[in-house]
Amino acid sequence: MHLKTLTIKGFKSFASSTTLRLEPGITAVVGPNGSGKSNVVDALTWVMGEQGAKNLRGGSMADVIFAGAGSRPALGRAEVSLTIDNTDGVLPIDYTEVTISRTLFRGGGSEYRINGSPCRLLDVQELLSDTGLGRQMHVIVGQGQLDAVLSATPEDRRGFIEEAAGVLKHRKRKERALRKLESMAADLARVSDLAQELRRQLGPLARQAAIARRARSIQVEVRDATARLLADDVVQAQSLLEAGDEDKEALARRRSAVEEAERVARVRLSELAAIETTSAQRLACAGSIWEDLTGTAQSLGALADVAGERIRLLASAPASSHGTDPEELERRAEAAGREEAELADAVEAARTALSDATRVRTDAETAERAADQELSAAQRRVSERRETIARAGGRVASARSRHEASLAALEQARSALRAAEAREDSARAALVEAGGGVEPVEAASGGLDCAGARRQELTEAGVTADVAARAASAHDEATRHLAETREAVAAATDARREAASDRATWTARRDTLAMSLRGQDGTAALLQAGIDGLLGPLAGHLSVERGWENAVAALLGVLAEAGLATDAEAALAGLDHARSQDIGAVRLVLADDPSLSAAADTDDEGAPAPGHGALAARRLVSPAQPGSLEQVLDGLLKSSWVVEDLETARALRAELPDAVVATRNGDVLAPGWVAGAGRGASSVLELAAAHEEADAEAAAAAQAETEADAALEEARRQEDAARQALSEALSALRQADAEAARAAEAMARLTSAAHAAAEETGRARRVLERAEAESVQRTAELAAATAALAEVEGESKDAEDSGAADGAGGSEDVGASGRRRPDSHERVLEAARQERETAADAARQARAAETDARLALRTAEERERSSRGRADSLRAAARREREQRAAAERAQQRRSAQLAVATHVRDRARAAAEAARLSVQQAADERAAIEAERAQALSATNEVREEIDRLTKELGSLTDAAHREEVARAEQRMRLEALAGRAMSELGLELDPLVEEYGPHMLVPDLIEDADAASGAGTDPAGSRDDAHASPSTGHMGRPYVRSEQEKRLAKASRDLARLGKVNPLALEEHAALEQRHQFLAEQLADLKRSRDDLLSIVEEIDARVQEVFAQAYEDTARQFASVFDRLFPGGEGRLVLTDPDDMLTTGIEIEARPAGKKVKRLSLLSGGERSLAAVALLVAIFKARPSPFYVMDEVEAALDDTNLGRLLEIFTELRRSSQLIIITHQKRTMEVADALYGITMRDGVTKAVSQRLAQPDRGTAVTPDV
Repeated sequence: MHLKTLTIKGFKSFASSTTLRLEPGITAVVGPNGSGKSNVVDALTWVMGEQGAKNLRGGSMADVIFAGAGSRPALGRAEVSLTIDNTDGVLPIDYTEVTISRTLFRGGGSEYRINGSPCRLLDVQELLSDTGLGRQMHVIVGQGQLDAVLSATPEDRRGFIEEAAGVLKHRKRKERALRKLESMAADLARVSDLAQELRRQLGPLARQAAIARRARSIQVEVRDATARLLADDVVQAQSLLEAGDEDKEALARRRSAVEEAERVARVRLSELAAIETTSAQRLACAGSIWEDLTGTAQSLGALADVAGERIRLLASAPASSHGTDPEELERRAEAAGREEAELADAVEAARTALSDATRVRTDAETAERAADQELSAAQRRVSERRETIARAGGRVASARSRHEASLAALEQARSALRAAEAREDSARAALVEAGGGVEPVEAASGGLDCAGARRQELTEAGVTADVAARAASAHDEATRHLAETREAVAAATDARREAASDRATWTARRDTLAMSLRGQDGTAALLQAGIDGLLGPLAGHLSVERGWENAVAALLGVLAEAGLATDAEAALAGLDHARSQDIGAVRLVLADDPSLSAAADTDDEGAPAPGHGALAARRLVSPAQPGSLEQVLDGLLKSSWVVEDLETARALRAELPDAVVATRNGDVLAPGWVAGAGRGASSVLELAAAHEEADAEAAAAAQAETEADAALEEARRQEDAARQALSEALSALRQADAEAARAAEAMARLTSAAHAAAEETGRARRVLERAEAESVQRTAELAAATAALAEVEGESKDAEDSGAADGAGGSEDVGASGRRRPDSHERVLEAARQERETAADAARQARAAETDARLALRTAEERERSSRGRADSLRAAARREREQRAAAERAQQRRSAQLAVATHVRDRARAAAEAARLSVQQAADERAAIEAERAQALSATNEVREEIDRLTKELGSLTDAAHREEVARAEQRMRLEALAGRAMSELGLELDPLVEEYGPHMLVPDLIEDADAASGAGTDPAGSRDDAHASPSTGHMGRPYVRSEQEKRLAKASRDLARLGKVNPLALEEHAALEQRHQFLAEQLADLKRSRDDLLSIVEEIDARVQEVFAQAYEDTARQFASVFDRLFPGGEGRLVLTDPDDMLTTGIEIEARPAGKKVKRLSLLSGGERSLAAVALLVAIFKARPSPFYVMDEVEAALDDTNLGRLLEIFTELRRSSQLIIITHQKRTMEVADALYGITMRDGVTKAVSQRLAQPDRGTAVTPDV
């Protein structure tokens, strides 16, 4: 497994998308300061889930988005994608490549993806946890982090090893289990309280269920008696219906006879009506003829008058007038026709000119397009040629630049070799002059400095030792104080947790009691209706002395659960509302009732107080608000006493026969009755007192929790102050250690300088050899590129015109002015451009000519259209004038003919009018004869109608009798329907099954009561309902039905049911539901306890696993640390020590480091380079003990000298065999051991990357640049 690619886009200084392709082995990232090298490390840290902006060197997470630079605007999001090669299957996912992406938007939104699928941060962390990657990110060592590793607390160092060993996921499981345990504690307390409260409510509800069961048995008795009485009523009603059937048949026969006689009379009436109708038609016809003849005579007279008037008008008709001469109109039409022909010829000529202009324009545009195509082809050929030459020139310039750079590097390598040899000679001379040669290390300590300076450094070292000792003492004191403050914080945390648990317990008890205080009858619903004058529950306005709540509640009786009303009007309004809403029974106490005041005034307050330890109940009860309800309490608790037990109550009753005495447990002895309290039952007043107590305790617990929070905050503040003091002491200690280590460092500096000079000389020789080889290679590349450019330009020269051949020579074609001479392609381009301009001008002229021709055509067409109809209209006008003159002549001829016709009509009309008057007289005589015949028919019709009226009256009386009989039968049927409705509503039976099973013919079973009792003995409500509908006829023996016995039986069962009093019909269901809920809560409580035990076992298993894994990882890491420390500090000693070996779960890890020649073990006394090496030794030990797929190091070797750098690079080379290393460095030696280089540059505030795969002697890798 190794990192394959890292794609950065919009992250910090990486504005553009940049992909780093990483290879196994060592990859070195180099570049100048501020170019963005560390941003690569930040990108890796960020994509793997880092949430701290400070760890990314920012103030907020939005700082990682590219903020803009130069001309580049700010981006809206940052995105980093990391691709991991998972061919070996280290990651628990079925992919050979895994790509983790993280995107952050400037608006605050973010998202994670694994192989393109959205996921959570937790998914990314769990995916990487098995590879040793976690929140500590020990595999990524950033700038300055080495010192943080050394200055970390022992617990933080333990975290590095836990993360490498994969313990982090077990820690997370433990944290989740502990959070669940903490949240489960409150739930467990609340469920326990609820279960206890339900157990208290089950007792009274069981008694109500027993009463309901007895009521159900009695209801079975009532049902059977009711069914038998209803069946008897049904049989009697059916008998009455059968008796009325005979009378109905006789009435039907008589009614049929009368209906037949009526039918005959109505037939005769129809015949007479037909005769009457015929007479009426004849009379109407005669009258119509008379009227027609009269009208005809009048019409003929009028016609004669009209004909005379027509003759007069025709004789006096006027002469007609004429218009323009038709011949003149014809001449005008011929002139207009000639003009129209001329305009048509002009239109045809213009159309022909337009067609010619269009053809010319089309040809010109075709030529223009061809010229455009030729120009585009020429431009393309010239561009391709120029691009080819430019590429060849660019390659030559690049090769020349690399050649010059190689020469400069060669010269620089030679200078560096000469300087290194001079430094080596100087160092050797200094060591020889010091008298110790070059082998002993002690001789080199002063080889380059004078003896006086060496003594001064030793003196300063002795002085700073005392300062270091005092600083160490102060550091120990600050450490002890921090431990004390941490213990105080732990104690405050425990106190706060206990206070929170108490608050949750009392809050749950308060809520449970509040639920229990809610009324079960209509009073609670009425008080919640918001009616004016209702003040709430009475119990809420009373304060009872502690311990006597049950006694006072027993004395108040049902009024203990009553509501409180201001006066009688408010109470009556409440009763009206309860009745209208049907909310059940309500009870109200009047706060202002004169009768209670009078009763209280008549109380014998002067009576001596009885003995036996009795207390007046009134003294134990007081209003919640002083001054109110005093008289009400006096009236309700008049002559009421409370005692401890029943024996005392019996003695007090003997002394005061009229007194009402209650015991502390709630038993009551009163004149004529006693009452006992149930076991485990709590009164409303006791529940109210308990609720008030729970409310007060909950408030106190909340206050205690607030105080605990304040104490915890103060303890944490003191812990922060102690931590700050420890940090200051540690800084002072480090400063003293640094002063002490500076002297020791000066003693080792000279020796290191000598060795470093020798190694630098060797490196310089190797660099010179590589520079010489590279210079030879760059020279060959430059020659090849120059030859290629000459070949390309030679081809261009051959393609030129013969006229330009005398101006070119050699391998370059450059004019005196610096511009290339135009070749054949450019001349062809210029010719094509001129030809295209010529074609474009011709096309523009052709389009203008076409436009002019089109305008001329439209002008001619408009003139031709305007004159086209003028000749036709003139000819039409001449034609109309001729027609008008012919019509006037014809009209004169018609008038003469009409005058002759009118004279003839007048004469004939006068003769016809005289004949019509004679016909009118004959029609009048005929009409009188028909009227006499019709009067005779009407008389016979009246006689028949009188007969029909008589028969109709008789039929009506028969119909009324039948109707009365039918009404009687309908009443019987309605009675049957009513009985059927009762049977269905009360019994759920129809009439036929009712009569068949419960009719008078059926025997009444003798064992009905025993069977009913047996059916009601069960506790299953559903079974009780089924038994209630069972048929009672299943008994084998019985007695005959007697109605009076069944009536007595029904009355007795009804009385028994009434004696039971108020029955809760839902008690059985409520009891079963409450019992089921109690069982459910008990199961839930058991589940919670099992879950708690399971979580505790999980925590124990996790602790055992963590101990085992950490112990193994620690042993391996300690062993590797000793080995690595010995290699980095030859002759030195380093080891890891547990702060608390007996507790492997919480123990921290301390580092003891002693370089060769020093007796100090404290890390703060080491020099800067030694501290860096010690931190690297710890990290490398973790790397070797629990290898990770890759490691990232940001300038970890910056503070090391050449000798220590060489030792570190040897370890890096060993790590390369098992892991991938990415190193941010400025050191050349680090670059030499790298397998690949990434150069990071910045231009205009934007980072870019250039990669270089290096050749390794042992691997034979080719040198290939990759940009």
